[in-house]
Amino acid sequence: MMRSGAGKHTSARGVVYTGEWREDKMHGRGTLQHPSGALYEGGFEDSMYHGTGTYTFPDGSTYRGCFHKNRLEGEGAFTDTRGLVWTGKFNGNVALGLKMQHGL
Repeated sequence: MMRSGAGKHTSARGVVYTGEWREDKMHGRGTLQHPSGALYEGGFEDSMYHGTGTYTFPDGSTYRGCFHKNRLEGEGAFTDTRGLVWTGKFNGNVALGLKMQHGL
């Protein structure tokens, strides 16, 4: 059976995907919940985070922005556990020149 259209899948490890499928792959908009508490909401392509989305880490910090093949890639904003927001260009694990937003 090949999944297509919208639906929900829960893996044996407890990972839950709710969203769009194409040719048995997560493709389009969806939400992926991990047992660790991590959550991704956004675009998927070939079962990878792709396009714009929000990733919430288990500690509650978030990244909102661009993804490319499961990597933080392009303009985005990282909000740490204290609520400080850092914006700039992300390239995987590297984010040179981030700027902290000030709430005035």
